[in-house]
Amino acid sequence: MLHPIEARLDDPRSHVPAQRGSTDDTPWHSNAACRRDEAGLFFAPSKEPTAARLAREEQAKRVCARCPVLLECREHALLQPEPYGVWGGLTAAERRVVLARRRRREQELREAARVTHVAAAG
Repeated sequence: MLHPIEARLDDPRSHVPAQRGSTDDTPWHSNAACRRDEAGLFFAPSKEPTAARLAREEQAKRVCARCPVLLECREHALLQPEPYGVWGGLTAAERRVVLARRRRREQELREAARVTHVAAAG
């Protein structure tokens, strides 16, 4: 049986960013630390109590913290976006915050560029 990350990432519809510095065709997730850990650590069972969820997520984040492909995994989860589980050391809620910040920053940059363009034209 495939680990859930493998099952999701082996889906040809998934966009998987290339591993930085890689000179071969090995996908980044081949080096993921979570491939050696129990899948249940990264994905919540149904009706999980809050205290148990928080403890499980912290344990998953400790695995992520030692992962050599943490940034690739995180970016994958942000680009998809992955709605569940701990990916790249972030929970789904934390990823939503990162995405909202990115959207705000992109909007600010577009506004600044528009203002600069209008000022230069005037």
